[in-house]
Order: sequence, then structure tokens, then C-alpha cells
Amino acid sequence: MIFTWLLLLIPISLGMHYFLGLGPLWTFATAIVAIVPLAEWIGRATEQLAHRAGPAIGGLLNVSFGNAAELILALFVLISGKPNVVKAQITGSIVGNSLLGLGLAIVVGSWGRERQTFKRERAGLLSSLLILAMIALLLPALFDYTERGLAAPSDARRLDERLSLGVAVVLILAYVANLISTLCTHRDVFAFPTEENGAPREQSWPIWQSLAVLVAGTAFTAWEAELVSGALEKSAAALGLSEFFLGVIVLAIVGNAAEYVAAIYFARKNQMGLVLSITVGSTIQVALLLAPLLVLISHFMGKPMNLVFANPLELIAIAGVTFAVNAIAADGETTWFEGVLLLAVYVVLSMAFYLVK
Repeated sequence: MIFTWLLLLIPISLGMHYFLGLGPLWTFATAIVAIVPLAEWIGRATEQLAHRAGPAIGGLLNVSFGNAAELILALFVLISGKPNVVKAQITGSIVGNSLLGLGLAIVVGSWGRERQTFKRERAGLLSSLLILAMIALLLPALFDYTERGLAAPSDARRLDERLSLGVAVVLILAYVANLISTLCTHRDVFAFPTEENGAPREQSWPIWQSLAVLVAGTAFTAWEAELVSGALEKSAAALGLSEFFLGVIVLAIVGNAAEYVAAIYFARKNQMGLVLSITVGSTIQVALLLAPLLVLISHFMGKPMNLVFANPLELIAIAGVTFAVNAIAADGETTWFEGVLLLAVYVVLSMAFYLVK
């Protein structure tokens, strides 16, 4: 219900920008919150389509389209000429999904329960993919560090771009291989268990309604993302925050807020396997698909973005997420204290991000 009411922010944000002229901060605040219900409705339409496609393909649809709003938002920030903010948003999504989203879900889901369990096989595959993503995202930064002392700055930048393009292609191929594996040899890994708790499935929308909501949600998300990207710089100055902080915390949370709500909901339903698929699966999709797509798209746009995360804090955060998720997933069960630990790591990283100038 709250997501339905939040849709009112769409005409409010457009009115503030085009008619009232209240300034970039008001536009930024209303437009960025308006993206949250749009992301939820895109997810709802995707889920309705997934109901008709079967459990395995349905799970893939949910994982693949879960970050649609985030991709659109990142594209408009990239078009505005802020690749470092986009990379901060990628880092924030990886950190937010696996620490904030999963941590909140574990804490809420564990309320009144001693522990919750999930399939270790599912968690094992997610952990393996996360390790691959970490290696691929850390390598360009290490390569850049090495080449800075050996090559001229212009040559180093060109090499960074070439390596980033190569890594992006490899990551997308790995993501495609994951889809093939899911559809052919491990069909139940990403299956979306909508009837896992025995509850009857609610009546599905007609296909035309699902497609209409998906198209309309995507269009309005693009419109709101354009407003956000245009007001980003002035809003950061007005709030006394760095654009880096807005990217790594604010934009990342907004782009994934609907997934956090879904993870918390299914955690209360004691479906922790699905919670891991939503949170960690979304992290993997950001690393294996969203980030490489942005690199390739930026290259064709003539505004090349590489995968060099120059801020050491971003590298530490990405590595820390991998170690934390592997530690949580190793035993096939979660307790409320493990959720608190994940949230504590997120808060510590957020404080460090806040102090970055």
C-alpha cells in the first residue's frame, strides 16, 4: 500500500521541477524517492510475467529485471558526465544488497526464532559467483596501480579502458553461462518459490497489463532519473555532502529499496533461501551484468567509463562484502546476531564514505 501512495511523488516531483521551480534540492529529494515505488511496480510486473513462465525462468526474470531502475538511474548519471558517481553507485549497490538488505532481512526474520535455515547448495553457488565478481572488479584497480608507475598517464588510461572492456565482456559471458546453467543443469537454484509456504498464488495479471506496467514504469523511471542526475551536483553542495557519498549510499539505496522490502517480507515468511537469492543474487547481477553493461554502453556513447575503482575504500568494501557473505552462507543457517554483524559492517563503511571528500 505504501508503494501505491508513494506514486504521488511522481507528479509532485515533475510539478516542482517544471512549474514551481523550487530548486534542485527539492527536485532531487522528491524525484529520488519517486523512483522507489516505480522500482517496486517494475518488479511486480516482472513477477506477474514470471508466474506464467515457470519457476526457473520466473526466478531469472526477477533477478534480471530487479535492477532495471538502478540501471536507468546510472545511465542518466553517466550521460551527465559523472562516471565516478556511477562507480560509487555500483559499489553502494554491492555493499547495500549484501550487507544492509541481507542484514535487515536476517534481523527481522529472526525475530521470535532461534535460527533460520536455507539450502547450502544455493548459497554455495552464490558465494562462488560473488568471489568471481570480486576478483574481476579488483583486478582493474590493481592493474592501474601497477601501470601508473610504468606508463605515461595517457597510456595508462588507454590501457585501463582496454582492460575494462575485456573484463566487461568476460563478466557478461560468465553471467550468460550462469543463465544456461540455471536453465539446463541447476534449474532449482534461482527458482522463485512463490508457493514455498503453501499459500495460494494470487491471481495473475493479464500479459497486456504486466507489459503495460513494465513499459510505463520504465518510462517514468527514466524521466525521474533524468531529474535526479540534473540536480545531483547542486544538491550535494546544498547538503554539504560529496557526490561520492550520494552515489555510494543514497542512489544505491534508492535503486534497491524495493528489493530490501521484498527480502524483509520473505524473511518473515521464513524463506531465507529466497532472501539470499534476492539480496546476494542482486549483488551478483550488479557485478556480472550491470557494471559491465555500463562500461560497454559508455564506450559506444563516447564517454568511456572504466572499472578502476580508484578509492581504496571501494576496494575494501567489495572485498569485505565477499568475505562477510561467505561467512554467513557457509553453515546453511542464520541468527539475528549475524544480521547485526552485517549491519555493523555497513554502518562502519558508511561512516568512512561520509568522510570522503
